[in-house]
Amino acid sequence: MPKAWHLKSRPDGMPSADKFELKDIDLPSVAEDMIRVRNGWLSVDPYMRGRMNDVKSYVPPFQLGQPMEGGAVGEVVESRAEGFAPGDLVLHMGGWRDEAVVPAQAARKLPELGAEPQQFLGILGTTGATAYFGLLDVASAKEGDIVFVSAAAGAVGSAAVQIAKAKRMTVIGSAGGEQKCDYVRALGADAVIDYRAGDLLRSLSGAAPQGIDVYFDNVGGDHLDAALAVARNYARFAICGMIEGYNKREPTSLRFLMRVIAARIRIQGFLVFDYQSRMDEFYRDMGAWLKTGAVKSRETVVEGLEQTPEAFLGLFKGANVGKMLVKL
Repeated sequence: MPKAWHLKSRPDGMPSADKFELKDIDLPSVAEDMIRVRNGWLSVDPYMRGRMNDVKSYVPPFQLGQPMEGGAVGEVVESRAEGFAPGDLVLHMGGWRDEAVVPAQAARKLPELGAEPQQFLGILGTTGATAYFGLLDVASAKEGDIVFVSAAAGAVGSAAVQIAKAKRMTVIGSAGGEQKCDYVRALGADAVIDYRAGDLLRSLSGAAPQGIDVYFDNVGGDHLDAALAVARNYARFAICGMIEGYNKREPTSLRFLMRVIAARIRIQGFLVFDYQSRMDEFYRDMGAWLKTGAVKSRETVVEGLEQTPEAFLGLFKGANVGKMLVKL
């Protein structure tokens, strides 16, 4: 019997395991233009925390008592859609479960890039595309720029570090703890800040005495504040995520927000979904970087559908290096 995780009740602050419930589900029959997929890999991502709140956002909230959703890669086992056949590997949003019936238009066959299937949930998926378009399009980062990346050992952050180095930029990354900082150094970062080891602003000022041109923000809070303090004139900030505040009730104060005016700083939030029409461009560049070794992929893998909430909650405890995945 297929199973799926359901949101049992809405969390207040940091979610706990008792907010989730694994239950049997009845899958609909495969109608015209539909496919049935047996999942092999599931993605858990910080944005899913926002979907647990009953508020209006860019994606609708999870419904209580209903199967949750998320990125997944699986094998087509039944198809009534042109262009899809049993055995095809596809990317779709019927995650948090072991099987799904989805519209063919909501699934994408994995491109032939010589990559492992799970990489299309990470470096070759939304994760990598977020870093690629956020850095190069939203922040207009270019060769010679000094770039600061927060959560640089995480899925999006580690991709942003490597893309910046592939484009010949100077990169400063922040991460929590010695192991993660060593990983960011191994990615090629020119300087790494352990935000747990001391004053973040002082450390960033020391790493970037001439200031920064670009900030790729995955954290918000103190990191965003420090980036504002050291930003050069006409710096560009790509606001990807603010994980520091996802489980807080109080908004973050920004001591240096007034610098936006004097330094003419451009701050722009973005959603990777706005770039779906340009995915071929992303596959071309990222596929080439992976082949040459300019960009490497790393995942933290948790095994078993039953462990999906544990993997998700680990995102907020620093449990992952690179992309957090669930293997079924």
